[in-house]
Amino acid sequence: NQEITNLNVARSRGLRIHFTHAYIKTEKREIHMELRKLLLLEQERLAKILMKARKDLENAPEGTLRLGKSQGCTQYYLCKPGLPHNGDYLAKRNMELAKQLAQKSYNQKIMRYSERNLKQISKLLRDYEDDKIEKIFLAEHPERQKLISPVEPTFQQRIEDWISKPYLGKRFTEEMPVIMTNSGIRVRSKSEKIMADYFDSIGLAYKYECPLQLAPYGAIYPDFTFLSKRTGREVYWEHEGMLDKPEYARIAAQKMELYEINGIYPGENLILTFETSTTVLNTELMKSMVNRYLM
Repeated sequence: NQEITNLNVARSRGLRIHFTHAYIKTEKREIHMELRKLLLLEQERLAKILMKARKDLENAPEGTLRLGKSQGCTQYYLCKPGLPHNGDYLAKRNMELAKQLAQKSYNQKIMRYSERNLKQISKLLRDYEDDKIEKIFLAEHPERQKLISPVEPTFQQRIEDWISKPYLGKRFTEEMPVIMTNSGIRVRSKSEKIMADYFDSIGLAYKYECPLQLAPYGAIYPDFTFLSKRTGREVYWEHEGMLDKPEYARIAAQKMELYEINGIYPGENLILTFETSTTVLNTELMKSMVNRYLM
């Protein structure tokens, strides 16, 4: 039957070599992404601090502050060119100047610290590559690659292992039209065929209507499932094609809520496209979403 046909096609689209090493953990790529995110946040924080310190220094008084002790009491001295070596004593009436000088010294230290750390972060962001291990393997001669057991599977190996895993998709009823993609996958609409043919044309691996368990409902069947190179996690694509039909729209809204209850959010690991009877699939927008979330 058609489910078996789709299953066989899905298998044939997989890797000719079945990858038997342990499947790489999602946490690794998530750690890399979190590290980069934290670096960017710290970069933003330090940039704001540096800007404030520089602004405060624009109005800082000339000179520096020296502290001394006399009979157990702290004394403050203004030091600058033209004054005695030990500085001019600041009486209590000049405490505001003492505060400004102390703040100036503090802001200069903060400025130096921020500038130094911003340079370090910029270098880290520029040089850090979370796929460097994969690049080292891929840079080897193809014949050498055959002799090497990589410390981690490459993304292509992970994709091939992922796509080769069999699954049973959603059943087709007899009255449904037979719409086949160029690669031989049966789909439910002409729009889904357009999408699937485009994914195939750019070599983007996917699973069509692969079951996904969502609590508390059970199994649902996203139109397309992908494996993200950026995160190592699955990304789901739902194409809602009849949103001007009230019952269809109601069910679609319930499904979106179900996704979110299970931690799957639009713009993160869920892609949404829409159609109505008067608005067709925007293929340029579809391609833009592929580039944004999946390439």
